[in-house]
Amino acid sequence: MLSIKKIIFLNLIIFAYLFAGEVNRYKKGNLVIENIPEIPVRVIKNLNSYQHVRYAYFLDWLPDDKGILIATRFADVNQIHQVEFPGGMRRQLTFFDEPVGGGEVCPNYSIPYFLFSKDSAGNECDQIYKYNYLTGEYELLTDGKSKYGDYIWSRKGDRFAFTSTKRNNKDFDIYLGDLSGEKSHKLILKVEGNWAPVDWSFDDTKLLLYKYISANESQLFILDIKSNNLTEINPIDKKVSYGRAKFAKGDKGIFYISDEFNEFNQLIYYDIKTGKKEILTKNISWDIITFDLSPGGDTIAFVSNENGIAKLYLLEIPTKKINLINLPIGWIGGIKFKPDGKSLALTLITYRAPSDVYTLEFKNRKLIRWTYSEIAGLDTTRFVPPELIYYETFDSIDGKPRMIPAFVYKPKKSGPYPVIIDLHGGPAGQYIPVFSPMVQYYVNELGCAVIGPNFRGSSGYGKTFLTLDDGYRREDAVKDIGKLLEWIKKQPEFDSKRIAVIGGSYGGYMVLACMVHYSDLLKCGIDFCGISNFVTFLKNTADYRKDIRRTEYGDERDPEMEEFLIKISPLTNSHKIKKPLFVVQGLNDPRVPASEARQIVEAVRKNKADVWFLLAEDEGHGFSKKTNRDFYQQAVVLFLEEYLLR
Repeated sequence: MLSIKKIIFLNLIIFAYLFAGEVNRYKKGNLVIENIPEIPVRVIKNLNSYQHVRYAYFLDWLPDDKGILIATRFADVNQIHQVEFPGGMRRQLTFFDEPVGGGEVCPNYSIPYFLFSKDSAGNECDQIYKYNYLTGEYELLTDGKSKYGDYIWSRKGDRFAFTSTKRNNKDFDIYLGDLSGEKSHKLILKVEGNWAPVDWSFDDTKLLLYKYISANESQLFILDIKSNNLTEINPIDKKVSYGRAKFAKGDKGIFYISDEFNEFNQLIYYDIKTGKKEILTKNISWDIITFDLSPGGDTIAFVSNENGIAKLYLLEIPTKKINLINLPIGWIGGIKFKPDGKSLALTLITYRAPSDVYTLEFKNRKLIRWTYSEIAGLDTTRFVPPELIYYETFDSIDGKPRMIPAFVYKPKKSGPYPVIIDLHGGPAGQYIPVFSPMVQYYVNELGCAVIGPNFRGSSGYGKTFLTLDDGYRREDAVKDIGKLLEWIKKQPEFDSKRIAVIGGSYGGYMVLACMVHYSDLLKCGIDFCGISNFVTFLKNTADYRKDIRRTEYGDERDPEMEEFLIKISPLTNSHKIKKPLFVVQGLNDPRVPASEARQIVEAVRKNKADVWFLLAEDEGHGFSKKTNRDFYQQAVVLFLEEYLLR
């Protein structure tokens, strides 16, 4: 008789033989491609303008009115550029095959350096570099192996604080270092979990530290660098989530964002000596998402998230007066005061324009545009604006049906339209209706409606809503999409027989879960870096991510939770996925390992369903390189033409 091992081995050979003839596999550069036909020239040509759009993001101010640092792409990935004046030429400073982040300028202007970071092929193992912006010379400051990040200069600019996992590849310890390199690194605080330095005191004797526990729980601490004394800020016996935090001028207090007193994040002042707290944004019933303190310490610029629209406010600290700044409707990021306090830099993106860098001049409250990102000849006046709608889901709140917000884009021609449901990641993410060439391509060129729902678990709608999908309630978010499908069926302008789902990361899991539960209502699905089995995901995700993901999804080491997670995982229920599926993955993804993609591809192919698979060998959690992203988008269009539009 054959042994069990031999039987298994023979079965594997038979399996490989049976499916070898069904998979058309080939390579294109660093892309491994399975079952994706050759992209037609017409698709490449039609997408060309949509794929050549550029974006610009503010990074930091340069000294002596030498302008600003921005991130933008001239070739394949984002690099750091200098812009000396509004509308000036973008001069590229860094030239790497991988995207570059950071660009933190040393506040001591006699030291002409900024810090930047980059990883390798999407592995998120970021390293810290110094760059001399006068000579163009740069140098690696870290070991090239461990994960580094969260670097912030001291006020004097003689050193910087940062985090690294080099002690055990798991915990984010706090270090100090300087421009001399790795030999200067000093471990000042061993920790457990995900910590980060967020600000230096004005006298450079203390660090404000942030500890992330989950999307709805975190902590703030003050570390006395000399004594190594660690003191928790606002220690209370309930879960509180904190956002950005900064020392007030004089180091007597701290400004921070928190949801302690409200469903939403508020801007709060905390007196260090007395522990007294003052809410500064009581009249804004939405999340405050970021802020910056002026160099003089008398003004705070802050941004709110009001139903997916960002708004900029200025708070005069002495009078507590708040003024709304009139800006184009869109999303705001990267705000930072100029060191002389006369301007505020920001990044602005709208549904009709890619992100660009602006400054708000306080003397005349005038908005000055610094960058003009190319739109490759697109007529953005044709871009369809998003419409905010609400639909009823399966449960109720305060005796009334719970309503789920969603943004809808509809073609200008008459319907009924095929529908693409765009599922955001996170899970504590949010669908934001900003400039998206691909969404507009789906609408204007394919004639599809696009719906971006903010299902339960999304941020931006209060801390209760944020936790409605935690642990054993995971599939309640999937039920929200089931109710969206019912809503679509009732709308005569939509073709309920032609619906696709697309999503990345957690949105990829949502795609797979929807394909399991609503396969009969969907035509096809596109999963980008999605979780297919929660247990294998939690066991194989990077060590430094395991605990924070267990807080969200559940601890697979608990037998009862493990049983539940296996039960609801798409892989367990893959036999129910009978419709065409397109799976996309980066080989070096430390968050959702490539094995998650491979196992769902192989499982769904057993159903004789059409499965396309795209693996990028030089990418991680998402595609950062234009060449890879272009092919992916072209393949998505071809997939939708083949399986949604027919």
